Amino acid sequence: MSRPRAKMTNKFPGCPVETTLSFLDGKWKGVILYHLLADGTLRFSELRRRLQAVTQRMLTKQLRELEEQGLVTRTVHPVVPPRVDYALTPLGQSLRPVIMVLEQWGTRHVECLDGERRMIEPDALEETASAA
Repeated sequence: MSRPRAKMTNKFPGCPVETTLSFLDGKWKGVILYHLLADGTLRFSELRRRLQAVTQRMLTKQLRELEEQGLVTRTVHPVVPPRVDYALTPLGQSLRPVIMVLEQWGTRHVECLDGERRMIEPDALEETASAA
């Protein structure tokens, strides 16, 4: 059984790629960061609507980990019903270039149709560009 990436970073302290990936490790962390970058401060319920496939428990877990890592702040407003907002910290904002490059790569190389994901090969991209 493989160990989580976060536990492996202690073995590779000089590797900046491994360390950076440890902050994004988790199925939903990158997507959460993307939505907070794109939309700014969001309430828990707004994040839940944007990530329909995630369970409430998993979203809470991923948000707590991002908060512990110093990438996200959590603000609880003392109102009834309780309102909780999430926003990126300056450290979280510094991941903007990384997240935007991931978005660009996905837009260029992945096609989502009818609930199916399909990879777009680089050759297909060149053919499309040369046909235009």
